[in-house]
Amino acid sequence: MIEIPAGTRAFGIQLPIQSKSKTFVADWEFSATPADLARVARTADDHGYFYIAVCDHIAIPESLASTMGTYWQDCIATLSWLAALTETTNLLSHAYVLPYRHPLIAAKEFATLDYLSGGRAIVGIGAGHVEAEFAVLGVDHARRGKLVEEKLPPLIAALEQEFVDGLGAQPRPVQSPRPPVWIAGSSPAAIRRAATYGDGWLPQGPSNAEMVAKLQAQRAERGRADRPMMIGHITPFLYVGTPSWDVGDGTLSGAPGDIAEQILADTAAGVNQLQVRFKARSCDEICDQMAAFSTEVAPLLTKI
Repeated sequence: MIEIPAGTRAFGIQLPIQSKSKTFVADWEFSATPADLARVARTADDHGYFYIAVCDHIAIPESLASTMGTYWQDCIATLSWLAALTETTNLLSHAYVLPYRHPLIAAKEFATLDYLSGGRAIVGIGAGHVEAEFAVLGVDHARRGKLVEEKLPPLIAALEQEFVDGLGAQPRPVQSPRPPVWIAGSSPAAIRRAATYGDGWLPQGPSNAEMVAKLQAQRAERGRADRPMMIGHITPFLYVGTPSWDVGDGTLSGAPGDIAEQILADTAAGVNQLQVRFKARSCDEICDQMAAFSTEVAPLLTKI
């Protein structure tokens, strides 16, 4: 099973281009092509990013289109395509909305992804949030958290075992006993689910010491404190170097050491995974920023 080695801190990225929510999309992404997405993924692969991540929506209601947009590539199809274009970086769903799927369907998708990628799938699971999306799929939005908790055990069982309740499925995952399951969300319920079922926790935004302490305490209560665990944090937007353009308030920029110092100041003890994001005006610029971060900033962050 994919794990972050003890004493180290990994870094990964949720890919641009594959979703174009107007709350975070950069102007250049609107005209970006699949070739640009492939280039960003290969840059991550070439520069030691622990994972590349793709998000998950089925259909956006017209009432939310002005903010969320309607461009959301299919999560598993996109990760499978990226698997063929990369060699070492892991492939994360951030986050796959489990309430929308039967657990055997989810297990089939992730097992196949893991098999085809040579053991690089990370099963990032979320509860979802868009009420109209639930309605059109015939899923009870009010029970979304409970549905995650009901479906996680059979999903995990089907990833670990060929036969579940008399039904068998191949191909089997390459990872043993299965790909890791990382639970997404920053609510108390999501943290509890991560503590109960997860091999990792993906906060929806920055994490803090209180959240991490709650996660660790609940893991201890469940007898899981000694098990390896990914504990995540999402950084502010970054720009390595001194920008010649307005990168916006809240963006960390400047010398690599200064950026690393600011990131670490906001990273709670116990966090061993940083999801980074960059300000850029083009595919060229984001790839340059990703490379600069990997070579100049990451070495200052990756040892705990």
